[in-house]
Amino acid sequence: METETIHWSTNLLAVVIPLTDFLVRLGLSIRVIMRKRQYGVTLAWLVVILLLPFLGAVIYLFFGENRIGETRAKRAQESLNHYRKWLESLHSIAPVEWSNLHPELKPIHRQAISLIGIPAMDGNCLELIEEPEKIMRSIIKDIDTARSTCHLQFYIWHEGGTADEVAAAVIRAAERGVTCRILIDSIGSKEFLKGKKIQELADAGVKIEEELPAGFIKALFVRVDIRNHRKIVVIDGKTAYTGSQNMVDPHFFKRDSGVGQWVDTMVRIQGPVVEALAGTFISDWFLETDSEKISNRSLDQDIMHVRQIADITHQPKCGDVPVQLVPSGPGFSPDAIHNLLLTTIYASRKNITLTTPYFVPDESILTALQSASQRGVKVIIIVPEKVDSRLVQYASRARYKDLLSEGVTIKLFRGGLLHSKTITIDDEFALFGSVNLDMRSFWLNFEATLFIYNQDFTKRLRHIQSCYEEKSRTITIAECSNRSMGKQFLENAALIIGPLL
Repeated sequence: METETIHWSTNLLAVVIPLTDFLVRLGLSIRVIMRKRQYGVTLAWLVVILLLPFLGAVIYLFFGENRIGETRAKRAQESLNHYRKWLESLHSIAPVEWSNLHPELKPIHRQAISLIGIPAMDGNCLELIEEPEKIMRSIIKDIDTARSTCHLQFYIWHEGGTADEVAAAVIRAAERGVTCRILIDSIGSKEFLKGKKIQELADAGVKIEEELPAGFIKALFVRVDIRNHRKIVVIDGKTAYTGSQNMVDPHFFKRDSGVGQWVDTMVRIQGPVVEALAGTFISDWFLETDSEKISNRSLDQDIMHVRQIADITHQPKCGDVPVQLVPSGPGFSPDAIHNLLLTTIYASRKNITLTTPYFVPDESILTALQSASQRGVKVIIIVPEKVDSRLVQYASRARYKDLLSEGVTIKLFRGGLLHSKTITIDDEFALFGSVNLDMRSFWLNFEATLFIYNQDFTKRLRHIQSCYEEKSRTITIAECSNRSMGKQFLENAALIIGPLL
């Protein structure tokens, strides 16, 4: 019996498919290398591209580059001159007398100005609020006294419980003539965007914008996992909130995730720095919509128009706390918060305590923390014992032994998912906001961090951190060393793509 002759097209496909795959991998590998990003990020993408035939290329094309879309990029460029002009007005509002503060703080302030342009402003009054119920009750109280504007921006807005009461307060405000604007992230709030509550808000006249809209078609043109992670509330341009709390009631949010209730903190602010938060909110608003037409006038007229409709005004001093807002995100000094965090760690001399839900540091942050401990700084890292991402948890645990061996203390919080993002340094100053200690927060998300140059506030925040410590257990080197070979392999494998998490 004669052997069947293989059709010529089969032989051709056997050559074309592997050759195409090779050329795609080669081309994308060269592109990744030429981007000159941090070597950990570069290595992680090379692993994905080279180990996953075709699929690795698709993943990179969807998520490998910070594409924010032509329309958004154009709006961002158009607003840049307005933003810079506005920043110029901030420097003379409430200058800080640096001679009264620790000498290490002024260089950090100077670096933040060179990266962002927003100066520290003195004369602020800050109230730390650490329970979600109290946070939202305070926001409701301020909304109910609003006379002109209510601006709310959250990564996650989730129906249920006290979050619905906040929405009801916004509706009441809109009904009595207050201009209410809500910015919510497309992915973080996707369920809320499909629900009934958002329609009730819209029917009441509340202006709602979906930030960074996501979808399959969008993914062909923009990177859909670039998210706006900020949490900002500004009432009448006079009172502001920021921190880690999303617009969710922990009793209703992710009840079946097995990590317990989320634990958050926010700060209520009055004083000059409120203007910086108000300006950041309205800047994000106009990146999503041009419905209120701000670009048909001269530069000065545009700024004046925005100030009027958004209640952006110079606020009088009402306290004694110097605060500097550091917004960060793709296209807007993307390395800012990462570089400032490095400076902060290297500036520490006595102690540094960090709380974060997601701890996946790159090599430079890891080295800075080890170096601080080596020179005698007491370094404490508090993270939740359980998190809602198994991959992040594996990547995080892969770093524990390296840190513990250099004397860093790592505590696992057992009272729920510790979601607060706080840093205290030498009892002199603090970082407080929405930034996680992972590469997503450093380079992909739009974030907001307060640099607070004040001993009293730092001591209050340190007390909250101490309360977290009391509900935590300290992990030991022996515990890390005794993990099974299988767990260690999974942790080290997750660490390879840690820069992409």
